[in-house]
Amino acid sequence: MYQESYFYQFLEPISKELAYLAKELEKSIFTFPRVMLTHSRVFIEHILRLVINLEKLPLDSQTTLIDQIQLLHGNGYLTEEITDALHYVRKIGNQAAHDARKFRYSEALLAWEAVYKIVKWYAEVYCPLNIQIPEYQDPTPKQKEDDDIQVLILKLEALEKKLSNVISPQENDTPDEDVATTIETKEISIEPGLYPIRTIQFKSQKVEIPFFLRDAFLLPQRFPKSELFLIRLGAEQQARIMSELPNNLEGISKHVKRFNEKNEEILFEELKYYIQEEITRRKIIMEHPGELFIFFKTDYIILTENLSSIELKEENFSGIPNLLRQLQEDQIEKVGQLPKELVILAKYDRVGIGTVEKLFEQLKKLQNR
Repeated sequence: MYQESYFYQFLEPISKELAYLAKELEKSIFTFPRVMLTHSRVFIEHILRLVINLEKLPLDSQTTLIDQIQLLHGNGYLTEEITDALHYVRKIGNQAAHDARKFRYSEALLAWEAVYKIVKWYAEVYCPLNIQIPEYQDPTPKQKEDDDIQVLILKLEALEKKLSNVISPQENDTPDEDVATTIETKEISIEPGLYPIRTIQFKSQKVEIPFFLRDAFLLPQRFPKSELFLIRLGAEQQARIMSELPNNLEGISKHVKRFNEKNEEILFEELKYYIQEEITRRKIIMEHPGELFIFFKTDYIILTENLSSIELKEENFSGIPNLLRQLQEDQIEKVGQLPKELVILAKYDRVGIGTVEKLFEQLKKLQNR
């Protein structure tokens, strides 16, 4: 599989977390400079914690970044140039975290150059001699940056958490080595939009909610065994959209009458299936950019101009006269006017999923004609 090269790839043999964190920071310079500045501060703090552990200096979880800088500087481990670089990243990072003003690309670039000085010092002093450190290069804007700012922050925080789990105060089993700690991990490389933003659980089971579904409308017809349950919950503002669902579905039935724990369990199982369906659909849409679709469960058709122009009449569609009549009453007269989510047609009087499926199968035949 092709792996995109990046400037701090040379850090991977030493610490994949540091390398991947630097990669995400670099990608954010021209898109989200505030995020880059805020998390660059965290990045250098991780480096200093590694150094303090290796030098066996006193450190606890309450030690601040400025305390760490002063500790290393006071014990002669930092040159003036590195101390200045550390303070620059610290100060601009603090500003980015607290100041509402707009931060410029130029500020992010200055911080990025300071980060390079710090990484170069760390690699030269604490990493194996065979590490090849490239000369500094200004990053260049990428033609396409796919990550939403919230997804980027989630990625950075996940990497920072992994790094923190390895870099512990020296009293907690710090490796007795004279080189930086090697960390085995996999790069967080998830397709934009699929990054998990939250987890919903039921008893011991869990399901991750991808970013692109964070505020998805929970169409009751997509949950055949929980349709009425969802409608009732929606009326109580408990389950109209994904973000209204609680983190734990246990007890959600208390908001409505005549439903119980069994309904919660069924809803959870259908929610898992719904998420997988949506991920499949998203992949299909991304593989066919610019196309219009009609979906029925996990199946789909692409709306061509010819198919869109076909009239919804009995001479074109057999066995579904009641549905066709009600569509005509709602001025849905051609295939191109049908909803993207075909299952929603089951809302019509005496129209069930079976009738909608008959319409979909006939649409597929017309598409392939």
